[in-house]
Amino acid sequence: MIKAILFDLDGTLADTALDLGGALNRLLAEEGRSPVPYEKIRPIASHGARGLVELGFGLHRDDPGFDAMRLRFLNHYEDGFRHETVLFDGINPMLETLATRGLRWGIVTNKPMRFTDRLVPVLGFSVPPAIVVSGDTVGVPKPDPRPMQHACTEIGIDPSQCWYVGDAERDIVAGRAVGMKTVLASYGYIAETDRPEEWGADHNIAHPLELLALLPTLAV
Repeated sequence: MIKAILFDLDGTLADTALDLGGALNRLLAEEGRSPVPYEKIRPIASHGARGLVELGFGLHRDDPGFDAMRLRFLNHYEDGFRHETVLFDGINPMLETLATRGLRWGIVTNKPMRFTDRLVPVLGFSVPPAIVVSGDTVGVPKPDPRPMQHACTEIGIDPSQCWYVGDAERDIVAGRAVGMKTVLASYGYIAETDRPEEWGADHNIAHPLELLALLPTLAV
């Protein structure tokens, strides 16, 4: 029996791209560079600070100065991480249905605790999460499977009793690594260069409410 469903946050539960993009463009302006249009930011938003610094500055993660620029990005995000972030349409009705069917839900995100701990309580979830695991909760982020295992341990279930929903390859990789069934949120932040058909997700949903159609499958 499935007892819980865990979710990624950015691009799966919450539309955070406008605030992430705002932080990037404030940093670019500080450096005297032109802003990046939203349509280029949105597909990269799930990759967080590292992905957006790569997009805006053309830096690679092993380049000198990359980590310093990433920290500056996070400081700009600190100034506006909840200005325009909202839940995706259908999230609360979906969570309410999960609750009526006896399924717990939680969050496993790569977003740092400094943001997650303040953002999650103000997003307006109609059913509170049973667990929130941030990118630095256990010292390593996804695709390392340890955040997934930690979430299951904290709520007292085996990973085989849990499904994971996310919009990035690392979400699917991490979920599969601990024995969870995985669901790709294809409405999220997926770039044209991504190959989600190769990620190995068990299911694919184009809207949060489509998860409900899988519930008979989840319960067997």
